[in-house]
Amino acid sequence: MKVSAVLGEDFKAIPKRAAELEAAGVGALYSSEVAREPFLPLMLAAEHTTRPDLMTSIAVAFSRNPMTLAAVAHELNAYSDGRFVLGLGSQVKSHILWRFNMPWSSPAARMKEMIQALHAIWDCWYDGKDLDFRGQFYTHTLMTPRFMPGNTEAGRPRVVVAAVGPLMTKAAAQVSDGVICHGFTTEKYMREVTIPQVEATLAEEGRSRDKFEIVYPAFTVVGEDEKDIAEQTRKMRQLVAFYASTPAYRGVLEIHGWGDLQTEVQKLVKADRWSETGDLIDDQVLNAFVTIGDAASVGEQLASRFGDIVDRVNLSSRTASTDEMATIVDRLKTVDRTARRA
Repeated sequence: MKVSAVLGEDFKAIPKRAAELEAAGVGALYSSEVAREPFLPLMLAAEHTTRPDLMTSIAVAFSRNPMTLAAVAHELNAYSDGRFVLGLGSQVKSHILWRFNMPWSSPAARMKEMIQALHAIWDCWYDGKDLDFRGQFYTHTLMTPRFMPGNTEAGRPRVVVAAVGPLMTKAAAQVSDGVICHGFTTEKYMREVTIPQVEATLAEEGRSRDKFEIVYPAFTVVGEDEKDIAEQTRKMRQLVAFYASTPAYRGVLEIHGWGDLQTEVQKLVKADRWSETGDLIDDQVLNAFVTIGDAASVGEQLASRFGDIVDRVNLSSRTASTDEMATIVDRLKTVDRTARRA
């Protein structure tokens, strides 16, 4: 099982952190579009590392268009000698409409077409094909020699898609190189919903499972003492509650019989009582979403729960030391998904 680690949001700290994580054996470094731009940290990481993949997990797809995404993904992949993975997510309707002021409609169909448009653009750049993409949401028919990139030796970037529901999961399995399960997911949801959808769609498309990557962004609490773990756990309860309040993720709760939890969290959110939402996340819910313990325990728990279904784990902990990251990597890197499934 491959292990990815988050770079964090302090740009000045990224060169040192990237080098340390590479030394710890981390197989990929990722940045997320939360409070920072997602691509710039990876350029810094590319400059200060030589081996790990570099991934956005995720960049918001619908705040951009296929041509701008194709260009930035190409440049990062070329600069890193083929190590870049473009991780895309749809975000939710309210953010696309009112934060980014961009159009929203049929997100799964739009995502599928966006990736098809990306590959049409890259077919032009890398294989010399005419650019003539005409879809429902995107049209790209103009590419003059002056705007063709020349540094194409690294080839085209890989593209993976964040998905929770069955429609987006199906779109990911139809046209992308992998799926990033949402951090707000559980082993039960993955085994009963996500994995069957992926495998059925790959079979329909005649695609190989071995060439499709399933990524699990694990919510983790890694600590050496009870006080540290307790403080991190308190924050994680609030994070789980934050995601539980989102209507798009209700299905994850409902498969456990926890659908009413969303209603309760939303009551507090509407009353602007955000600080109290974490109190609604009991230990049973918390432990379904978050892996908690020291580094060795976290690695072993992740291997036990996800080792037979996941190809890559994205570790979210920003507080784990380099030694702790190395321990987690050591516990996970020996997991052979094929052997465990057998």
